[in-house]
Amino acid sequence: MLSKLANPLKILGRSHARSVQTISEVLASQVPQKQADLLALKKEHGSKVLGEVTVDQCIGGARGVKCMLWETSNLDAEEGIRFRGLTIPDCQQVLPTFKGPSGPENGEPLLESLFWLLLTSEVPTKEQVDTLTADLHKRAELPGHVVGILNSLPKDMHPMTQFTIGLNAAQTGSAFAAAYQAGAPKSSYHDYVLEDILNVVAQLPEIAATIYRNVYFDGVVEKDTSLDYSGNFCRMLGYNDPSFDELMRLYLCIHTDHEGGNASAHTTHLVGSTLSDPYLSYAAGLNALAGPLHGLANQEVLGWIQGIQKKMAAEGKEINAETITEFTWDTLNAKKVIPGYGHAVLRKTDPRYTCQREFALKHMPDDELFKIVNTIYEVMPGILTEHGKTKNPYPNVDSHSGVLLWHYGFTQFQYYTVLFGVSRAVGALSQLYWDRALGLPLERPKSVTPEFIKNFCEKQ
Repeated sequence: MLSKLANPLKILGRSHARSVQTISEVLASQVPQKQADLLALKKEHGSKVLGEVTVDQCIGGARGVKCMLWETSNLDAEEGIRFRGLTIPDCQQVLPTFKGPSGPENGEPLLESLFWLLLTSEVPTKEQVDTLTADLHKRAELPGHVVGILNSLPKDMHPMTQFTIGLNAAQTGSAFAAAYQAGAPKSSYHDYVLEDILNVVAQLPEIAATIYRNVYFDGVVEKDTSLDYSGNFCRMLGYNDPSFDELMRLYLCIHTDHEGGNASAHTTHLVGSTLSDPYLSYAAGLNALAGPLHGLANQEVLGWIQGIQKKMAAEGKEINAETITEFTWDTLNAKKVIPGYGHAVLRKTDPRYTCQREFALKHMPDDELFKIVNTIYEVMPGILTEHGKTKNPYPNVDSHSGVLLWHYGFTQFQYYTVLFGVSRAVGALSQLYWDRALGLPLERPKSVTPEFIKNFCEKQ
């Protein structure tokens, strides 16, 4: 059963009698009403208070401060992420798949279907998704100079550094930048931004695949545009396993969006608020994603698990609940964190972890690393609760993704964050469209000095 759907009729009441609308046409029909709704919201409630800001929040990274408008997703501490009101199981139930019909028995949702949902708030038909897939394939070819630049980069340069260079280089094709320079009216900004967003999302897989093939293989990138976005990306990377295609569809979908406060999404929004085009805005977001506290966590999880294997092998011990517990306490007593556990917002097991675990149970139940991850899941919450230093002792999305990729022979874990970057573009840039369509202003919060805080508090 679907949970709390914002408008079930958008799913159940679809008509196939008329011609298929493109995503641009759907959005164009929505903008006037959305603009009117936001103006009415501001007029009626503009002076009302959403919350307070404590000194701890000011000093501690603005955790929990409600001061950012975000259309595409909402993160609840207890139930996890909702994409336009839909949970991950909801999305698996209703979004079109590569086989066609929706439903988990037909495979994972297509990334294009989630892209449509995030942009329009509507669940698309398979025919609508097919139009988007075809459009993205047409837009995917990179300018020649971008390929030349990528081919010239040293192989020992971090893949994320190469990724941002490639996207910045592709900015020469920005429709928004050209329109702005030509004096386009503010009321049309979102039209040009949408062109850029579709081009960025289309071009990112080839930028990413070129880097992968250059750094680890022969530099040759092959395509298969008879497949969907994710399947074609797998062929560009050099993988031809339909099961891996399904993993990529799942991986790309669940990493798209996690409301607006995370570093990569917030950075994209902030830079975009200056009217930097989507190329430059998302390149900035990628630089945030490259940070160890954000996008590098999945490779750290894999390294930690492999550390267990190495230590137990050296000591001649079996890997089980007892030895994992021992290794965990060694890590904690060394003043280190357990990667893949805890979250700034969530207080339960991350649903993105759960759906990856379900994928593993279906496709790779006997995988050695998966068995270790499963045992860790059984013992870790209790250990972290006893340790008492974390508000959320449960696994997050990073706790599982590296193990799934490793199972299919994708062992270049330094590259894993690039996959994250291909996915996150869909969420961050969907919001950037609405930032421009709704005319959101330049983001400029007020900062305060330590002296101000001290003096203010002493007067209370």
